[in-house]
Amino acid sequence: MKGRIHSIETFGTVDGPGIRFVLFMQGCALQCAYCHNPDTWDTTIGTQVTVEEVLAKIEPYLEYYRRSGGGITVTGGEPTLQAPFVAELFRECKKRWNLHTALDSSGFCDPQHAKELLEVTDLVLLDLKMMDREGHIKLTSQPNDRILRFTAYLAERQNQIWVRHVLIPGITDSPTDLYEMGRLIGTMPNVQKVELLPYHRMGVYKWQQLGKEYPLEGVREPEKQEVDRANAMVQAGIKAGKEEKKNKVGKPAS
Repeated sequence: MKGRIHSIETFGTVDGPGIRFVLFMQGCALQCAYCHNPDTWDTTIGTQVTVEEVLAKIEPYLEYYRRSGGGITVTGGEPTLQAPFVAELFRECKKRWNLHTALDSSGFCDPQHAKELLEVTDLVLLDLKMMDREGHIKLTSQPNDRILRFTAYLAERQNQIWVRHVLIPGITDSPTDLYEMGRLIGTMPNVQKVELLPYHRMGVYKWQQLGKEYPLEGVREPEKQEVDRANAMVQAGIKAGKEEKKNKVGKPAS
């Protein structure tokens, strides 16, 4: 079995706990306006590798991953597009080294396609873009129906989740949308952490190299107080979601 990858990072520190081997897969069905890796979208390019070749890249750094409580994170692009390959990679990482496995995904995937992959995944880094369907289409080129189904499936399976949301001023910072996202999170007991990631422009040069017009030209990065307000709104939604779930569970059957 071969997978198509974009690149690797041997000392990742922001994609899961500890120090991590980060594998960037090639290909993505979304085209997010703020994407800092637009060069991962095309499914026909990249480097083809076998699971054994990836394992050989991991092995020299195993001690660092183990000592730090780290492991392997597979991101992209969208790694679930190559779910069978990633599943085999995770399976071997666990079989050989009992290595912690994390999947960084937008959730734009049919749940059944990722079933075997999720069975060998310790942590899902779930990138929730927006709750508003039309806004999601405008931002990513796709609706969020499939993502919400995948999210519900993760909750049903009780997969451990870190939710991530990129905060873009004037686009993904609507109080209503943030509250509704928090409300959804509040109903999910398997969410361990929520991260609001401030929008940045560090990937703009890649759009320029690809000859693509950057859709968010002129959009500024959020200020600290805006991030704080957004966090407060998400937390309010989480509280409401937990309360709703509690009341629903405690309500007697009619």
